[in-house]
Amino acid sequence: MYQFFVEPEQIQGERIVIVGKDVNHIKNVLRMKPGEEISVSNGKDGKEYRCGIERLSDEEIVCELRFIKEEGMELPSKIYLFQGLPKADKMELIIQKAVELGVYEIIPVATRRAVVKLDEKKAKSKVLRWQGIAEAAAKQSKRGIIPKVQDVMSFREAVEYSRCTKVKMIPYELSEGMERTRKLIENLKPGEDIAVFIGPEGGFAKEEIEEASENGIVPITLGRRILRTETAGMTVLSVLMYHLER
Repeated sequence: MYQFFVEPEQIQGERIVIVGKDVNHIKNVLRMKPGEEISVSNGKDGKEYRCGIERLSDEEIVCELRFIKEEGMELPSKIYLFQGLPKADKMELIIQKAVELGVYEIIPVATRRAVVKLDEKKAKSKVLRWQGIAEAAAKQSKRGIIPKVQDVMSFREAVEYSRCTKVKMIPYELSEGMERTRKLIENLKPGEDIAVFIGPEGGFAKEEIEEASENGIVPITLGRRILRTETAGMTVLSVLMYHLER
């Protein structure tokens, strides 16, 4: 079943009105007809609104609400992924998979060893594209919200921003002891917000790890093997999803 996102005000009692680019997609690409069922989310409350298409025009799709699925697709904890800027188009893959795995928010981070350097204009353009990828992945995976991709932050800004979370972790190749990592994850409770810091290709600088540790961000290990930046985040998110999913 196809899923679409609307603004909360587009859900009007028993009627849901879809406007914008999705109108052309529903009408001319998917060639859907009156009576066909679609899923709609407002991106805020995590609920799934099942509705049937009532009528189609060039400006809007009017749907009739059939029922509301209260139990959404979201994890019981909000996971914030602080991703060091990777090379090439890896960020697009990271965002796509992170959204599929249940991330709540993605924060691109300009770290010391990041090869990619973005000026303000390029950064704005990239974030717009990344947000579009997050929206497409949210639709595909039937998320109840569209995870936000924040503007690029410095490492210090990212550390400060992570203060809103209860549990903070940073995979580091020199960190020892899988037992500490296991205990940290096993002690997580539903409802606790989680920050995950992932380094770029060159990893984190020693000074960044020290700054993170001083601010309550716990260095963890992901095993004896060195993982690529696009693999590390997916690994942590997969483990968290397995632990938190009810």
